[in-house]
Amino acid sequence: MNQSISYSIPHTEPSAALDVTHSIASILDTFSYQKIVCVCIGTDRSTGDSLGPLVGTFLSKQESDHFIVLGTLDDPVHALNLPEKMTYLQRLYPNALVIAVDACLGKLNSVGSIQVGVGPIKPGAGVNKQLPEVGQIHVTGIVNVAGFMEYMVLQNTRLSTVMRMAQIISDSILNAINMQSTRDVWTHEI
Repeated sequence: MNQSISYSIPHTEPSAALDVTHSIASILDTFSYQKIVCVCIGTDRSTGDSLGPLVGTFLSKQESDHFIVLGTLDDPVHALNLPEKMTYLQRLYPNALVIAVDACLGKLNSVGSIQVGVGPIKPGAGVNKQLPEVGQIHVTGIVNVAGFMEYMVLQNTRLSTVMRMAQIISDSILNAINMQSTRDVWTHEI
């Protein structure tokens, strides 16, 4: 169920982290959940595809009672283990709200944009892989240009771009979740 809510924010804008945070928080407001699982998809074997594991690694340093992380640089969620990880997720956290994070390829003028939206993502679609959809919310970073030799394009993506986007995404997810948990505490105390 991919809804039409989608925000696209260039990571170079000074307000990018704030904009991404508010986009995620506003979507979180529409869901009822007790636990959030951030599934960060990708591999550290490709610069462009390392966005998800980088986000997962940054988030895993801040894990709390409100969320858990699947997919880090040390334990990535990628094409070869995604079905197994989704089975694990369903077994341990059947009612969790899943935020899927992944890199994607796009148009030249969109490179560096971070997209936040409602609905699952289709990992591997840019490189013609058939993998299960993931998440009720998605956060994707457009790391490079699509259209020709996608594997080579992902291999030749600038690490600095991916690192900046990963930091913005992880900070934004963390801030949005903290905003929600703070709001919940205030609501229950009143």
